Amino acid sequence: MRRNVTRISMSLPEDLLLEFDSIIKDFGFTDRSKAIQIAMKNFISELKAKGKEEEFFSGAIVILYDHHTKGLEEILTNLEHEFLNIINSKLHIHLDRDHCMEVIIVRGKYKNIRNLAKKLTTQRGIREVKISVLSVPTH
Repeated sequence: MRRNVTRISMSLPEDLLLEFDSIIKDFGFTDRSKAIQIAMKNFISELKAKGKEEEFFSGAIVILYDHHTKGLEEILTNLEHEFLNIINSKLHIHLDRDHCMEVIIVRGKYKNIRNLAKKLTTQRGIREVKISVLSVPTH
């Protein structure tokens, strides 16, 4: 079954397109349109969550931080206890002598996931925070 397809045209900075093409090639995409469709679906999914504060989502919060920052590990542990109701699991990875990454698996109302991410973002020593969520089907 073929879906209706609409052709579009867009203007992009050349360096952005070159980087996009390089990355999709590295990931094995042979079709730029398919890669853009996936990127758009991910973008839409992330933005839809923002308007659904009371709905349940599953996902991950990924943080990159400097593990030399005094007191940060204690703060992270305290936040985990504060958000125990939405945190399912955590993976800790040592990236190099200075940086660690944690992947925090979450499930709960989007507003609670967002609040945890906001609290993480404001901590000294946290370099980057990313949220990725998926809708939880209701039965």
